[in-house]
Amino acid sequence: MATYKAGDSKREEFRKYLEKSGVLDALTKVLVGLYEEPEKPNNALDFLKQHIGAGGPETADVEALKLEVTELKQKVEQLTEENAELKQKLSQLEPQAEEQSEN
Repeated sequence: MATYKAGDSKREEFRKYLEKSGVLDALTKVLVGLYEEPEKPNNALDFLKQHIGAGGPETADVEALKLEVTELKQKVEQLTEENAELKQKLSQLEPQAEEQSEN
């Protein structure tokens, strides 16, 4: 009898842990989603895998990152153009410097 109580206690602790960490809510939401699917998928386990982390990143975070990517792409383009211009100026100045050093 004592081992049965110890097992129950561990089980209850684990259940509380899962509840506190939000695992039970997440699993419940995914299972409800599967239940409410009009056409049940052939592989329920794949459905669970796909939807268990479906929350994904916050939309505001995604939008901020997209904006940052756009700005960085523009900066790269601007720096690439500036680099090409400076290379062109340098190539024009190098022959002049060689001529002056020869005289």
